[in-house]
Amino acid sequence: MSRGLNKVMLIGRLGSDPEIRYTQDGTPVANFSLATDSPVKRGDQWESETEWHRVVAWRRLAEICNEYLGKGRLVYVEGRLRTRSWEDRDGNKRWTTEVIARDIQILEPRGATEGSSNVDLEPPAPPIEDDVPF
Repeated sequence: MSRGLNKVMLIGRLGSDPEIRYTQDGTPVANFSLATDSPVKRGDQWESETEWHRVVAWRRLAEICNEYLGKGRLVYVEGRLRTRSWEDRDGNKRWTTEVIARDIQILEPRGATEGSSNVDLEPPAPPIEDDVPF
């Protein structure tokens, strides 16, 4: 049997504060929206295009999201995609695709605002060495 790969890595800003709720057995689950921006060339101009993602965190990770995350916070989210369906009150079938978070890392200090963050998202350049062995 072959294995598949379902992995998502996002860096973006929360569009709202996380909403936490508890399942019937008391398991915490947090939901929030995450905006990612990508450069898109339109004619001669580069513009930023925003994509919105629904993120779901479970158990201890949900509690951490509720405690430390807030609207506008820059975060790294790693997880997997899940698409689920349901029937609405009018009998229409609905679908949603969510990122089920496995790891979330805060990428800026609390209180930092967009544009003032000193977080460098690019890895540092390797050092230039004078003594190359080949």
